[in-house]
Amino acid sequence: MKTLFLSIASLFIHFITSLSFAQDFNILEAEFAKSTILPRHHYGFCLYDLDSNRVVFGKKENQHFTPASNTKVYTLFASLKHLGDSIAGIHYVERGDSLIFWGTGDPTFLHPRLDTRKVYEFLKNTNKKLYYVVQETSEPAYRNGWSIEDYEEDYQPEIAPFPIYGNLVKIRANGKGLVALPSFFDKHISIRERMQRNFWVSRKMNSNQFEMSNLNVPKNYSTNKPFIWSDSLAVLLLQDTLKKKVGMLTNYERPADLKTLYSTSRNVVLREMMLPSDNFLAEHLTMLISDKLFNGFYTDSLRNHMQNAYYNNFQDTIFLRDGSGLSTYNKITPRNMIDVLLAIKEIVPNDSQRYLFFPTGGVDGTLKSAYSLDQGVPFVWAKTGTINSVHCQSGYIVTRTGRKYAFSFLNNNYAVPTSYIRREMVRIMTFIRQNY
Repeated sequence: MKTLFLSIASLFIHFITSLSFAQDFNILEAEFAKSTILPRHHYGFCLYDLDSNRVVFGKKENQHFTPASNTKVYTLFASLKHLGDSIAGIHYVERGDSLIFWGTGDPTFLHPRLDTRKVYEFLKNTNKKLYYVVQETSEPAYRNGWSIEDYEEDYQPEIAPFPIYGNLVKIRANGKGLVALPSFFDKHISIRERMQRNFWVSRKMNSNQFEMSNLNVPKNYSTNKPFIWSDSLAVLLLQDTLKKKVGMLTNYERPADLKTLYSTSRNVVLREMMLPSDNFLAEHLTMLISDKLFNGFYTDSLRNHMQNAYYNNFQDTIFLRDGSGLSTYNKITPRNMIDVLLAIKEIVPNDSQRYLFFPTGGVDGTLKSAYSLDQGVPFVWAKTGTINSVHCQSGYIVTRTGRKYAFSFLNNNYAVPTSYIRREMVRIMTFIRQNY
């Protein structure tokens, strides 16, 4: 009789707890309902309780959206799954008096923030003749769905087997003129004789010729412009910085005794991709993974592999055409974002370590100015994603009571300033922080 009484009491407590839990999320439903911003565009939301392992709230969570840079969460997952602790800098082999090397897609070589100089010093200090091997890729320098008019924007450099200087030219004021880094491009800058109201620098679409307006150069002017990458240009830039000759080989197959020189910590590159949302790093991480898995640059094969091995087990169909989110062809659902966030949690179960890969609300990255700290501490760790009429956040949140959730908040096709959407997301996520 006592056992029966305890069982009934336990069921009653569970019922009351579940009821209050459901009522709590009715309050969140009301918070969404009072929004004057969200009903005007396509949005979706999913909240997953990491403590009870279940979805507790959703709004159009099974509908597809363009994710923008939320795509980088998938690149993070693929990198954690397939790359080791360090990034492969070059593959090489020694033959007699020659050192023959292959690019790996490593984006850190002579990168202004990430280069460890390991590959540079290796090539600089060898007494052997250097030969760079040309390699084919399965996809062009721009991925499907990229905006061609952004060809000269620093967030859309070309993708290459052997990137160098981040595939960008830094052009800055120097006295009354401009100088380029690398200095190789100094001779490629000319003045365009046409009256302009503002000073500007532009690159021609189909060449590495840079034009500047004929106005006085502003004192602290600085800009970064992508250059058109080619194997021959990479070799010229390499010769220019190494101060030694570099030959070029074609149709030279990788031998069985190939060696690899590693350059930079994988996690350093991943964090640099995620916090400022670096498209160049994201795309080249997919190059590195495909090179490791398929012995070449077959990023289309990588996407197929990830789909068959992992994403087919997710709740909804996924369509990805790049690794950065610049492609408008990418389509995922809020539930898909929860799926990949949970998959990352399996690889990195430690919360503090996992949060390091995501911008921290009120602290760093793309969320530094979006959120305020609550009671002096951050509570959101999430990847943002923004392109034209797209603004998203997906990641993790911890509430005042200590409950932990994964969430995805996707917004498409809005016709108001992005700041309006950002504020609305922050308002709702802060409500969750304070009420659950």
